[in-house]
Amino acid sequence: MKYLKLMRVQHYLKNLLIFAALVCSGEFFNTRKFIADIIGFASFCLISSVVYIINDIRDCDKDRRHPTKRNRPIANGSVSIRSAWILAIVLFLLSMVMNGFVLHVVSTAVLLLYLILNIGYSFGLKNIPLLDVAILVAGFIIRVVYGAMISDITISNWLYLAVISLSFYFAFGKRRNELQQSLQSNQKRDRETRAVLKYYTVGFLDKSMNMCMTLAIAFYSLWSIDAGTASRYHGKYVIFTVPLVLLIVLKYSLTIEKGSDGDPVEVLLHDKVLLLLCAIYMVAMAVMLYL
Repeated sequence: MKYLKLMRVQHYLKNLLIFAALVCSGEFFNTRKFIADIIGFASFCLISSVVYIINDIRDCDKDRRHPTKRNRPIANGSVSIRSAWILAIVLFLLSMVMNGFVLHVVSTAVLLLYLILNIGYSFGLKNIPLLDVAILVAGFIIRVVYGAMISDITISNWLYLAVISLSFYFAFGKRRNELQQSLQSNQKRDRETRAVLKYYTVGFLDKSMNMCMTLAIAFYSLWSIDAGTASRYHGKYVIFTVPLVLLIVLKYSLTIEKGSDGDPVEVLLHDKVLLLLCAIYMVAMAVMLYL
């Protein structure tokens, strides 16, 4: 269990973005493409665990001084640094082997780009304002690009822009609540473990979130009325999901305003109403694109 916690398997939820291209293309039941995405999903989950492990090794001393992060396996001493490195190497090799089954050379480069970016993040880039957010956003975009690449699907530019804007919204929201919690508790140690927080203000992060949320809804709306989207089965009705997407984003905003740490996975898993809204959206999209 401690090794699964170290791997942060709950965060594999983010990797479902790999299926975004396949689902939105209307080809979800194409066996070849579906299997490629399944393999790619597993490969990406393993490489993302490598990133989390390296990050925890790098930050173990700071994590021990943090009220919640001190419970992480390396910080609390339940997993040694040596064991963590061994696990990271094994997971990396398994990820490369699984990705090899997809038989897409460029996808390997994309995986390595994700790994390199996040290692750079762990080793100092996360302390540079805006660049720290940009790297978090890049992680979401790489997932979408990787999924489209291994399933050989072309994604609408509007959908890319919607994902980028929504990713910035999530990233700024995470920083906002980290800063908000550290200010409310008046704990300087929180800002020491996340040094970049000293460069941000709650006002700036609020405005940035609002801007990105507006752009995300606008780009999603443009994707929903795009000719390519409308041509897929009953895709012409996707426009009617815009109010539902807006409601989901607003509910997410309301939830993080109540004191969540702003992590998208944690927010989603602990908000039943938000989960229900997302489930309704997925069912609606499945009906429109596949029935």
